[in-house]
Formats: sequence, C-alpha cells, structure tokens
Amino acid sequence: MCFHILILMGVRRLIRAPIFFAAVGSQANVGGAASAPIVASAFHPALAPVGVLLAVAGYVLGIYAALLCASLLSWVNTISIT
Repeated sequence: MCFHILILMGVRRLIRAPIFFAAVGSQANVGGAASAPIVASAFHPALAPVGVLLAVAGYVLGIYAALLCASLLSWVNTISIT
C-alpha cells in the first residue's frame, strides 16, 4: 500500500494534477467502477461521472496492459528455455 501511495503521489506531482484525481484514480484502481464515483462525489457531487470515466478507463487500459505483460512473460520464458 505504501508503494501504491508513493507512486501515485509522485506521478500526481510530476504531472501537477490536483489531489482529487489522485484520490479518484486510486479508488478506481483498487475499488473499481462501483466505488470511484462515491469518492469523486465526496469532492463535488457533479464529479461523479468523472469517477465512472476514470474507472472504465482503468479497466480498458488494464486489459491491454495485462495482455502486454503476458506476452512479455511468454517471450522471456522462451528465451530462458533455449
């Protein structure tokens, strides 16, 4: 959890994003599409759709990141066997 917070706050500072995006992005990453709008609406009720969009974007990017990771691990496995 500390690693998650350190990376999240480091990237937030690097891109100069408000703490709102870090909080909603973290909750969308950990809790998914069901809980991200709740955190977003805690900052302002009109921001609940932003939470949904961040959660769905995380799902979409996560699928392709997992496929890329699987193909890289498969490639490493073929190198280490031969």
